[in-house]
Amino acid sequence: MRPHVWVNVAMSADGKLSTRERSQVKISGRDDFSRVDRLKSESDAIMVGIGTVLADDPSLTIKSPALKEKRKERGEEENPVRIVVDSRLRCPGDASLLHKGEGRRIIACSNRADPEKASKLGAYATITRAGDEHVDLAELVSRLYDLGIRRLMVEGGGTLIWALFEADLVDELTCFVGNMIIGGETAPTLADGGGFIREDRFVPLDLDSADRMDEGVLLTWKVRR
Repeated sequence: MRPHVWVNVAMSADGKLSTRERSQVKISGRDDFSRVDRLKSESDAIMVGIGTVLADDPSLTIKSPALKEKRKERGEEENPVRIVVDSRLRCPGDASLLHKGEGRRIIACSNRADPEKASKLGAYATITRAGDEHVDLAELVSRLYDLGIRRLMVEGGGTLIWALFEADLVDELTCFVGNMIIGGETAPTLADGGGFIREDRFVPLDLDSADRMDEGVLLTWKVRR
């Protein structure tokens, strides 16, 4: 058993998540920010890859006081569980998600990750090992289900998203497509990584909705199985 996995991203019209220098870019606007905050509040956990942590230093907290209060009324912590996929434990000890806001944190690493780093980061987060060289995502999400996580939101980046699709672990994909071109052949995209070579390996999607939002469009896809 595993949680329902929902990938949510904002990308430019040419499919870029940020610039080639990995600098953070404001792609969506107020309405999409509110939508994402609500989506976070309805999730049991939020997952990002270590690249996102190093590039953007997100806190992954809920911003709306009203949404925080609703979670507390439901008997939940103010913020969902925050999860970092970090095979080699490169997460800085002062990362915002380890210190800002209440709530549980989990860092998933490989079996080869440095025990000393694990001990230091263990002061701020639960360290869980899954996989030898890289984090075994199927094993990880199964463990998350055992912890009571039923709805898992994934916010990036492209390497983690690709790995989840490759492992057939994604159920839904929501993309806010912004009104700009970023360009750059090395700029991160929605799904980086090795990529599928054969057409029969492509991940088929069914379009669930398409809505104008801010100065772009919000697309929601369901993974066809």
